Amino acid sequence: MDVNILDAKNSLLNKFISEIRDVTIQKDSMRFRRNIERIGEILAYELSQDLDYESKIVTTPLGTKIVQVPKNDIVLCSILRAGLPLHTGLLNYFDDAENAFISAYRKHINETEFEIKVEYFASPSLEGKTLILTDPMLATGQSIVSVFEGLKGHGTPKEIYLACVIGSTEAIELLKKHFPSTTKLWIATVDNKLNEKGYIVPGLGDAGDLAFGSKL
Repeated sequence: MDVNILDAKNSLLNKFISEIRDVTIQKDSMRFRRNIERIGEILAYELSQDLDYESKIVTTPLGTKIVQVPKNDIVLCSILRAGLPLHTGLLNYFDDAENAFISAYRKHINETEFEIKVEYFASPSLEGKTLILTDPMLATGQSIVSVFEGLKGHGTPKEIYLACVIGSTEAIELLKKHFPSTTKLWIATVDNKLNEKGYIVPGLGDAGDLAFGSKL
């Protein structure tokens, strides 16, 4: 797996990462959603440099110009509900992409153990297409692995990209074991530690709750 960690190089991205982590700024859920969306836009831009391109002749009021435009047949797939702002950011740039939505959540067995439940699928065919699978938080990595297993019945993608905001080193190692070796991960930042409940430390908390309110 090719792993691309964007904050390894300083850019405006760092401002948005700092704000989604900040407990004071997190109180503004609209700003939290917008910052996740902005990070999605940056992920889309960076990822786009790795796509396939073809020449297109564009007619201007004064003549013509040959430009290089992406030719990939893209499907954006996001995990509900936390993935919606990130999906929006990516869709702002890949505005002609098809879309898929999957529900996945932790069902706790006890205080520290849980299993991933995947219950809802809405996806076009993935056969021969470019799949961009998104999840803002890669904590243990089990959710995105479970979703990938569930998507296999929708066809075999030509290529797979993963677009995430914050992940753990442990999750990235799990992904390497379960995704094809040609998979490419684009992630804004990585933390080294998980706590006993499987949450990223320092991380940012529960992205779904911060974006849309707490749940039962």
